Amino acid sequence: MNKQIIAAIDIGTNSIHMVIVRIEPSLPAFTVIAKEKDTVRLGDRDPATGKLTPEAIQRSLATLRRCKDLATSLNASQIIAVATSASREAPNGQDFLRQIEEELGIVVNLISGQEEARRIYLGVLSGMDFNEKPHIIIDIGGGSTELILADIHEPRFLSSTKVGAVRLSKEFVTTDPISDRELKVLRAYVRGMLERSVDGIWQQLQLNEVPHAVGTSGTIETLAVIHARDELDTVPDPLNGYEMSRKDIEKMVKKLAKMSYEERLDVPGISERRAEIIVPGAVILLEAMRMLKLDSIMICERALREGIIVDWMLTRGLINSRLRYQNEVKSRNVLKIAQKYHVDLDYSQRVAQFALSIFDQLKGVLHSWGTEERELLWSAAILHNSGVYISHSSHHKHSYYLIRNAELLGFTELELELIANIARYHRKSKPRKKHDAYHKLPHKEYQQIVKQLSAILRLAVALDRRNQGAIAGVTCQYDSHHRSLKFLIQPSEVGDKCALELWNLSYKKEIFEEEFDVELTATISETKLPIATMKA
Repeated sequence: MNKQIIAAIDIGTNSIHMVIVRIEPSLPAFTVIAKEKDTVRLGDRDPATGKLTPEAIQRSLATLRRCKDLATSLNASQIIAVATSASREAPNGQDFLRQIEEELGIVVNLISGQEEARRIYLGVLSGMDFNEKPHIIIDIGGGSTELILADIHEPRFLSSTKVGAVRLSKEFVTTDPISDRELKVLRAYVRGMLERSVDGIWQQLQLNEVPHAVGTSGTIETLAVIHARDELDTVPDPLNGYEMSRKDIEKMVKKLAKMSYEERLDVPGISERRAEIIVPGAVILLEAMRMLKLDSIMICERALREGIIVDWMLTRGLINSRLRYQNEVKSRNVLKIAQKYHVDLDYSQRVAQFALSIFDQLKGVLHSWGTEERELLWSAAILHNSGVYISHSSHHKHSYYLIRNAELLGFTELELELIANIARYHRKSKPRKKHDAYHKLPHKEYQQIVKQLSAILRLAVALDRRNQGAIAGVTCQYDSHHRSLKFLIQPSEVGDKCALELWNLSYKKEIFEEEFDVELTATISETKLPIATMKA
C-alpha cells in the first residue's frame, strides 16, 4: 500500500476539529500534516425543543465546507467523520447529518459515548508511551466528559458522562463572575454525575497500582497554556507531555471563578469562546482529579480525531504491533454481549459459519457486498437469538432491542442499527415499510443490506434446526441460465437424512428466493464436495 493522505473530522458539542495525516504503512504510523479547528457551539440548542438551531447548523456547515476544501487541496483520498453528544441527543441530529451528506458529500458516523471513549484511548495511546503502567485519561468536551482507565494492552474501563463545559455553562451559570452559590451547586452536580464512572475506575485498579493521569482536549489545553505562561513565562510547543499539579489547578479555578467574562478575556491564552465556558470545564477537571486522588495530570494533544485515524488503520490491518489486541475489538465485544445474554455460543457460532459460507459462495454471483457487510452478518448471526434472554415469544424483536442498546464497542450507531435489523428479521416477517426501525434507515442501500443479509441468516438458522450440528457444510451450485440455486448438504454423520433441516429450509427459503430472484433446492450429499461450483 502506498502512502495515503486521510482526513479525520470530529463534530463535537463545542467545536469541529479536523486532522489531516499521511499514513506510512511500512512503519506503520501517521504524520500530521494539517489541523483545523472552529468553535461552532452545536450544543447551543433550542431550550424549548432541544433541537440544533439553524444558526449552529449553518456555522457547522460553513466550517465543514472549509475542512473539505482543505482536505481536497492536500489530496486527501478519504474524509472520515464522526459526530458525538450534541448530534446524538438532538431530535434533529440525524437530519443534520443527512444535510451534511447531501450538501457536502461527507458521510458522518454517529458514535456512542463509550465508542467515543474507546477512540480517545486509541488516539492517546498513539501519542504516548504507557510503558506498563495504568493510565487514567480525562477528556472534557462541550457536552460530555470521558473517563478512561487503560494500559498499553486494553482499555479496562470506558465511560462517558453528560457533563461538559458548554452543557454546564448553559444549565448552571447565570451570574458573572459566577456566584459562590452557583459554584457550590456546580461542584456538587459534577461530583454526583461523575460518581458512577469514578467508582468503575476504582474497581478496575489493582491493589498498589498508582495510575498516571492524562488530560486531553480544549479545556485542559487552555489551562496548561495559562499555567505555562505563569510558571515559565512561555508556552511549550508542542504541549504534549506538559504536567500540572492538582494544587496549581485548584489555584487557577479559584482565580478564574472570581473573574468576570471580560477579565477572563484579558488572560493570555483564553479565546473569546473559551472564556465563556472555562470555569465549568475547569471545575469538571478539578473534581475528577479530587475524586480519583490524582496529584498531577499530563497533557496529551492527541485525542478523538487521532483515534479515528488509528481505528481506520486497525480495521485495514495496517497495525499489528502493540495495538494488535485492539484490532479484535468488534468480535470480542460481540462475544462478550452474547455471553451477557446467555446465548448458546456453540449454536450461534455454527449458524454464523453457515451464514458466512453462503455469503462467500454467493459473492459476485447473487450479491456484491464486501468485508464490512460480512462482519455485520457475522455479528447478527452470533446475536440473533439474544432476545431469548427476555422471552422466547417474539424473541427476534427482543434481539433487536438488546443489540441496539448494547454497548458494542468498535461499531458506529448505523452499524449497530444494521446488525440489530438483520438479527430481527432472522424469523417471522420480512422487512416492511411499516416497521419503523427498518423504514428509518437513511438510505435504500442500507435497507437492501438488511433484506439480503437477513434472508441469508434465515437459511443459516434453518441449517441447524436441531441445534446439534447435524450438517457439516453446504456447497452452493448456481445455474444462471435457469436462475436456480442448489444447496448440496453434507451431513455430519453418514446416513443422517437431515429431514428436519431440509423441511425448515423449504419453509424458510421463500423470502430468500424472492429477494434474490432465484429458485432454491436442497439435497443431501454423502461425498465431500468442493466449496462452490458455479455453472454459467
